[in-house]
Amino acid sequence: MQAANAAVPVIVVPSMDVFLVPVGAERYELYCEIADAPVLEVASAPEGRFRRFLHRFSPRRLVHQFREMIAEAERERRRSVPQEIRGGWLARVRARTLRWVAESIAEQRLLWHLRHQTAACLHYPDDLTESDATAILRQQLRRDFDKHRFWLVVDLLLCLAAWPLSFVPGPNFLLYYFLFRIVGHYLSLRGAKCGLQRVSWRHQGSAPLTELRRALALDPGARESYVQAIAQRLHLEHLESFFARSAVST
Repeated sequence: MQAANAAVPVIVVPSMDVFLVPVGAERYELYCEIADAPVLEVASAPEGRFRRFLHRFSPRRLVHQFREMIAEAERERRRSVPQEIRGGWLARVRARTLRWVAESIAEQRLLWHLRHQTAACLHYPDDLTESDATAILRQQLRRDFDKHRFWLVVDLLLCLAAWPLSFVPGPNFLLYYFLFRIVGHYLSLRGAKCGLQRVSWRHQGSAPLTELRRALALDPGARESYVQAIAQRLHLEHLESFFARSAVST
């Protein structure tokens, strides 16, 4: 018989690394890099016109389409050379939509993943105090919470206004656009709330992040190689492009 006090295996969830990146003289942005989640399979459409209509707008299928769009946008973002656009106006609209989705994912990915975390580590420039870094972190999360709550309400109203177009045959880009925004804002809202209320934060000063602040005063040519070197030290694949989008020259 197995002993009653046998050790129970404990599953340890790795802590999430979040970086407080200086992007201006007194401005910071939160940044992280996380591996892509696999896309789940979805059941095929049932027989019958009415059942197919219900299946088309079922929550499971909408979530599946949302994840498919994210996966394809991430593949597009990871290409070093943009893929050649072939086809008519529909292909061009689709390509532009994917680029916009990829940028939105990059901005909201951190908040989406905070929903599943109970512990995280904040890496901050070591010329800041820990209390100052914590204050900036909470200010950023409160700002994100308020912003995504506002746009969630706005996009819900706009989606309801566009819902009659769902009966029109063919791809309804307008409706999918608002559905993507609604899901994205909702996930970001929950992530910001978890980061403020549930996540236990550790803090770690980072010399490379302090050095990154000096890149703000460099000209674009010198800045690119400087930031690339720091990104390699921090093992952050996309920090260079994030910094190029977010940084303000001083």
